[in-house]
Amino acid sequence: MRVSRRAFAGLTVAALVSAACMSSPPPPETVIYLVRHAEKQTGDDPSLTEEGRARAEDLALTLQQAGITHIYSTDTARTRQTAAPLAAALGLPVEIYDASDLPAFARQLTAQRGTFLVVGHSNTTPPLVEELGGDPGTEINESSEFDRLYVLHIRGDAVRTELRRYGARYRP
Repeated sequence: MRVSRRAFAGLTVAALVSAACMSSPPPPETVIYLVRHAEKQTGDDPSLTEEGRARAEDLALTLQQAGITHIYSTDTARTRQTAAPLAAALGLPVEIYDASDLPAFARQLTAQRGTFLVVGHSNTTPPLVEELGGDPGTEINESSEFDRLYVLHIRGDAVRTELRRYGARYRP
């Protein structure tokens, strides 16, 4: 049997279309950056220190090209101030979340698609990482560790955790 070039090309295209329809694309990836607030003053609902304001600016520079689509913060001065430089640079609002219900917030995050920044506290950030299926690593040093940046890559049920640092380095 002799097949013309045109018929052969048609068969090849049909085979490619058929193969493409049979394989489904991978689920979209959600990326979540999580940080503790930057260095803070003392007192009730303290603001950031000068070092903390510099760290918040460093965070904005670090994440400015990351494709952030949403920024979340707890409702404290120090967390909102940590998120503010990036929010201003990207023209995004800082959305407030309730850190007292991390399971519900984790469900909210994973129900969305996009790239998120979440600013929390030393006692909420690692538990949220864990709630999202990531590896929280070692406990955060409450008095001096402000440079930990978690990056969670979530695709379907698979979660990959990266631990990065930003700004002035933490020295244990």
